[in-house]
Parts: sequence; C-alpha cells; structure tokens
Amino acid sequence: MLLLSPPPLLSSEAGPVPWTPLNPCCYFPCQHKGICVRFGLDHYECDCTGTGYYGPNCTTPEASTRIREALRPSPSYFHFILTHGRWIWNIINSTFLRDVIMKLVLIGRTSLIPSLPTYNSEYGYICWESYSNLSFYTQLLPPVPEDCPTPMGVKGKKELPDPELLAQRFLMRKEFVPSPLGTNLMFAFFAQHFTHQFFKTFTKMGPGFTKALGHGVDLGHIYGDNLERQHQLRLFKDGKLKFQMVNGEMYPPSVAETQASMRYPANVPAAHQMAVGQEVFGLLPGLMLYATIWLREHNRVCDLLKAEHPTWNDEQLFQTTRLILIGETIKIVIEDYVQHLSGYFLKLKFDPEMLFGVQFQYQNRISLDFNHLYHWHGLMPDSFVVGQQEYSYEQFVFNTSMLLDYGVEALVEAFSRQRAGQIGGVRNINQFLLSVTVNTIKDSRKLRMPSFNEYRKRFGLKPYTSFVELTGEKQNSAELEKVYGDIDALEFYPGVLIEKSLPNSIFGESILEMGSPFSLKGLLGNPICSPEYWKPSTFGGEIGFNIVKTATLKKLVCLNVKTCPYVSFSVPD
Repeated sequence: MLLLSPPPLLSSEAGPVPWTPLNPCCYFPCQHKGICVRFGLDHYECDCTGTGYYGPNCTTPEASTRIREALRPSPSYFHFILTHGRWIWNIINSTFLRDVIMKLVLIGRTSLIPSLPTYNSEYGYICWESYSNLSFYTQLLPPVPEDCPTPMGVKGKKELPDPELLAQRFLMRKEFVPSPLGTNLMFAFFAQHFTHQFFKTFTKMGPGFTKALGHGVDLGHIYGDNLERQHQLRLFKDGKLKFQMVNGEMYPPSVAETQASMRYPANVPAAHQMAVGQEVFGLLPGLMLYATIWLREHNRVCDLLKAEHPTWNDEQLFQTTRLILIGETIKIVIEDYVQHLSGYFLKLKFDPEMLFGVQFQYQNRISLDFNHLYHWHGLMPDSFVVGQQEYSYEQFVFNTSMLLDYGVEALVEAFSRQRAGQIGGVRNINQFLLSVTVNTIKDSRKLRMPSFNEYRKRFGLKPYTSFVELTGEKQNSAELEKVYGDIDALEFYPGVLIEKSLPNSIFGESILEMGSPFSLKGLLGNPICSPEYWKPSTFGGEIGFNIVKTATLKKLVCLNVKTCPYVSFSVPD
C-alpha cells in the first residue's frame, strides 16, 4: 500500500508533523525491521517480508508473532535471571541443561545479525555492490537519507551539538570509576588486541572502509592482513614465525630483519622496533605483550605438530597451526572473555556442534555499527602500574623497551592486578583518549548513522521516551535535552556510552544486547566452526583438536613462560 503522508504515530512533541513533499523515509515509518522504499516524490511503501508483522507500517503482528512476543521475556528480565541465583546455575552448569540453554542463547543472539551484508556507507539499499565489495564495512541499518530536514531524519535540531563539547561535557572523566566486575588491564588489552584484527578503518578512503578484508577472526593481527606481510613475518622453516631471542626469551623480530612496516615515532631506535601482524601494536606495551604470547604459542604448536607429522612441509605446518590458533582464540573469547563481560552465572561453552543441523551460514562481514559500539576507552586507567613504577600515558605510549625490561611474566602479573574502568553509564574516558572519541562522533556523522533509538528498535529493544529514562538522573538529562532537542535525535555512539549501566555491569543494556549478537555471529560464523572444518583432521589430528578444545587464557600464557604468573581477566578477589 502506498501512503501519501507520514503515519500519525510519527509526530513531534509539539504535535503532528505537517505534511511536506520531502522524503517520507526520513520519518522512519517502517517498524519491526520493515524496509522503507520511496516511490515518486512523497510516497513510500513498507516491505514487511519476514518480519512477522504486516500493515502499512509493519505494526500489526501475525498470530505466531503474538504468541512468541507474549512468551518471550524482556532483555532486562533475561539478564536478571542469568546474573542471579548462583547456586541454581551451579547445578544447571553440571547438567545437560547447560547445553540446552547455551544453544538457545546462540540461536537467539546470532539470528539478530543478517548472514549476508545489507548496507554500507555508499548504498542504503540492497545491491550487488554492497554484497560483493569487501573494502566496505557493512552496516546493519541504512544511512539516514541525505535529503532529510535534520541529521537524524525529522527529529531534533538541524545541527547536532559540537562533538568536542559533547565529549568534554558528557564523556570525559573527572574521576576514575573502576569496573564493578573487577575487570583488569589484561582484559582491556585483550579487547584492543583481539578486535584490531578486523577493526582496521581505511581512513584514506573514508570512515566506511576497512583494510581488514578477512572480515572476522583470521588472526591478521598475528600473521598480517596480506600475503606479502605474512611472508615477511614467516621463518619458512618448520612452519614457524620469525623471532629474536633476548635473555633466553622469545620475542617478535625486529623491523630491520623482516622489513615489515610498523608505525613507530621517529625517535624510537630501530633496534627497539618489533614487527608483528598489526602495524600499530608498537603503540602500547600491552598490545605487544599479547603479540609476543601468540608468537610463542604459534611456534610452540608448530613443534608439537612437527613431532606428530614429521613428513609435513613448512607450509602445511604453518597453515594448520594458524587454524589451531584461530580455534584457541574463539574458545578463549567465548569462555573467558565474553563470560567475564556478561557477568552471567551460566557457564558459557564453545561447541560448534550445537549449531549443526540448525539453519546457520558460516560467513561474516564486519559491521560499522559494531566497530563504533566497541570503542571502550573507558577501560583505560589514568596511569599504568608495573611493579613499583607508575607510568603516565606519555611514559607508557610507544614505550618499546618496557616489554624487554620487565619480561612477559611481570607484565601479565601487573596488568592482571590493575583494575580497568567502567565503560558506560558514567563519564569515564581519560582526557588523553578524548580525541579518539571526538573523531568517532565525527565519523558517525559523515556516515549518517541512524539514531540510538533506531538501533534499539532494530535489536528488539524498546526505544527510550526521554533522556531521564536513558540516564536515570535529571541533571545530565536536562542538558542532553537542550543540546539534542529530542531523545530520538540522540546519536548512536554517545547513546551507548551515556545510557545508565545495568546492575553489577560495566555498561548499559544496549551494548550487551547489541554487542553480543555481533560477537557471537562473528565467532561461530568462522569457517572452522562449520561441519566441514570442525573435525580432528583439520587441526592435525587429536593433538591439535585437543589444543583448541582445552584452550584457556591461563594455559595460553603459562605454556609460554618459564614461571606462571597470576593471569585472569579480573583482579584477584
């Protein structure tokens, strides 16, 4: 059905919006994932196919949808159940019910993310280019049409607030707020290290482009994101990566030896420049720490495979080891990293066989929305403590000698014991990192990302009706109302950080409910999780398969150091 004017439900606080011959899709009339298609100058149609709803604006539920919605618990209730009653969950975790619930969680979460890419910064409609061009990040929601009267469609002011003032007033830290989960810097650096294999914005092309064409967990941050860089880092003997020995310990090779380009300041001596897969990892000792651990793990696994398969050549040893490390990474991310982040008492489990026989596509495209959601700079403290020494940001950044001076064990111990910060619900971004936040806001505007509430609706969450409901307090709410004019004009990235946090959580409902589907879809959509790959022969037999199945953060570290330090994603009790 073609409509001649915006639906009555889309009105401002002042009353119904008067009809004008502008793009009717600026009103976001199509609900429940319905797609707005413009006809002529001022007509539109909502495509409700597959939404479970029908009607001009996809607002009338089908019978099956009514039943499903009546039985489905709200996200807040579901989170409450999973984070309370530890003794009950301890019983469940020791029974078959753990697998049943975990399967339901995986199916429910991953189904929220389309297996095939939909939109990107150039194409706000389905087309071959948005599917096939891997140089783009995909986008879950199409960009706001360019011909809308306001940046967020029809709501809010004609100009968004100054991003620097926005960041300083609502996001910049006054006093460090620690994570209530006991999250530590080992977690913070893991998050940064892990995500930078697929969050590699190609700034020269624009904020909608990525250099990480693998679009998933391919360990490009270890092996490089192209064949030339991979070859520069490989030893081409026994499947191993190049390395250097310092005081009897294995570390990444030098830039001079590999000729692999890295981003170091001019004042860093060439001898202190280490070469790894991700060219920016010299920025922080915590990133180079993880790069060193994974280098040692790769070469350790190569030795095990060579002993098991003496006839294998260098290439097969390298390629099989890479698959094993991909498996280890996914296992650690789900069972250690996501487990900590969620705060769930349900013991999460990495078992690809749970999705065998279920309609599931083993492919992934990294989403721009996920990239912006994952800017968690609030994790970073005001200074970094190693041993008896405290380092400021100026002393810590590009401190290439710290890893060699202290060694892996000492840094793991220090980062595991230092508390990280709260991510959302409080002003907690250190001033040193505020420019990154400002640039993220600017990029989101260039990309015309839809409002925070539009993203909430996309994930089945109720849109906020006021800034007070969003923040849970009045002072900031009044100021946000003043600068944005309307809750439906609040931008996505500021929204996820300003939203009040869940009880005993480091962020609000939106990051949890939006982030976990992206994360689980990307992890379980990896080829190694498919029925064709998930078998012992893929990983060099039971020895490699067992490495993947038993991987933990603690094993990763302790099998690659002389003395096992305290290692965890949370500070000691």
